Amino acid sequence: MAASDRNARSKGTRRVRDGERAERPRKRSAAWAMRSAAEQLFELLGRRPESVSAVKPVDEGWEADVEVLELERVPETTSVMATYHVKLDEEGDLVAYERTRRYTRGQIDRRF
Repeated sequence: MAASDRNARSKGTRRVRDGERAERPRKRSAAWAMRSAAEQLFELLGRRPESVSAVKPVDEGWEADVEVLELERVPETTSVMATYHVKLDEEGDLVAYERTRRYTRGQIDRRF
């Protein structure tokens, strides 16, 4: 491998043609995917997500579970929450979502 090729790779670029370099796609972080999923789901639902309970990289991009307040009630523990499963492509664009669960805020998951 030529010294110029090694230098180009170590600086995060790759050779395309003689004298030209192209930036490598930057690997996105889980924090970036969480923000992207929450922001785009808010645009679609009109309800601000309260948290992201799961996020993972997949071959096609990212998947996340986002918790959203669907119906505010008093007392607060009776408010209706929902979990949405969100799929993002490699660019961070939302390509699919589905509500997977509805529950009251005060409800605790039981694991056996």
